Amino acid sequence: MPVLYRKSRLLRRSRVLWGSLALWRPRLIFWFGAFAIGIISVGFARLADLAQRAFAGLTTSGEWGFLLPLVITPLGFMLSAYLAARFFPNAQGSGIPQAIAARHLRDPEDRTRLLSLRLVFGKIVLTVLGLLSGASIGREGPTVQVGASIMLAVARFGGMAQARGLILAGSAAGIAAAFNTPLAGIVFAIEEMSRTYESRANGLVLTAVILSGLAALGLAGSYNYFGSTAVAPVSLRDWELVLVCGIGGGALGAVFSGLALHAGQHVRRFAQPQPLRRMVMLATVCGLAVAVIGILSGGTTFGTGYDQAKGAVEGNPLPLLFFVEKLVAGFLSMISGIPGGIFAPSLAIGAGFGSTVGQLMGSGIALAAILGMAGYFAGVVQAPMTAFVIILEMTGDHQAVIPIMAVSMIGYITSRLLSREPLYHGLSRVFIAAAIRARRAEAE
Repeated sequence: MPVLYRKSRLLRRSRVLWGSLALWRPRLIFWFGAFAIGIISVGFARLADLAQRAFAGLTTSGEWGFLLPLVITPLGFMLSAYLAARFFPNAQGSGIPQAIAARHLRDPEDRTRLLSLRLVFGKIVLTVLGLLSGASIGREGPTVQVGASIMLAVARFGGMAQARGLILAGSAAGIAAAFNTPLAGIVFAIEEMSRTYESRANGLVLTAVILSGLAALGLAGSYNYFGSTAVAPVSLRDWELVLVCGIGGGALGAVFSGLALHAGQHVRRFAQPQPLRRMVMLATVCGLAVAVIGILSGGTTFGTGYDQAKGAVEGNPLPLLFFVEKLVAGFLSMISGIPGGIFAPSLAIGAGFGSTVGQLMGSGIALAAILGMAGYFAGVVQAPMTAFVIILEMTGDHQAVIPIMAVSMIGYITSRLLSREPLYHGLSRVFIAAAIRARRAEAE
């Protein structure tokens, strides 16, 4: 009898556990959110590709088509900046600083101002508009804000208390689905988003990355972002690339990061009296400058720069000054205030820098481009592990593991010596300070 009693008791308990809606509801909502991130990321990527192709088609058709950016690009920048400021505040820029800031804010209302389903719609539409206008931006950073927003909504609808952990999980899932780099998504969440190891949060991160990755895999298939390469240093000159791309790429990344933070302060002061009018005016001027650079470069600086970077990774040399032109176009697109990320443009700049170094040193272009990407990217974000893993996963170049790792670390150290504050964390403080000011104003 005691044995039968215990069995029946265990059976009743298991039925309660398995049949409890309160227990399974948050799990199911979390899984749904992770799948949604993967599906939306793939859709976002396809829209972004269509927008770039449409812009390229318009500007390469007809005898005078190459001059169309002088009209399309400033108008697109102006419209994007206006819509962002008027209807989708906090959608400007990459979106990664907003996700970082939201993790530091405690009040749910403050977090919702930075991460919401409304911003998901605005971020996607306005980033696509920017690419349709020829802006030198990417969709990967915005996918982080999209993923974090979806997971914050999951926390609210599912009654889950782990908002900070879910923001981390959504950010990682966004990166993983955007680049098809699951390991990079996990490393990015630990190294860049949280700057620490949190065992409970990392369980959520791993689950979200797996589920969003499965959704993206089902829709887009298995692929490497830049294809598969198998290049490695074979001579002393190739090994010299490690040092040159590490120091040079890290210094160049530090320059971009420092200029972006410094210019951001001046832009905020400039816009203070009439923020909407002045930001729209600034975006229009930046758009015109981006159009001029794009025309002078033969159209290579428009858009994400994916084709140029992929070509360099495949061994096709880029123009010697491409990386300078792309850096200026990316910088202008960033300070203009339109929604759009710097991930993909940074990879293109790094590939261009590596291609130039390779041509000047007489080394292999493919290896130089990969090392240039690693050095510059590590210099911009000051996250060497993320740079190493993401470049390795995107290129599949397992023969150059040690060189890529070394370049990432050298680029990080060089950037750290020149610019003490990481770009994304420096930008996140702007949103944290704005939330604090808004809270104080409400209290008064």
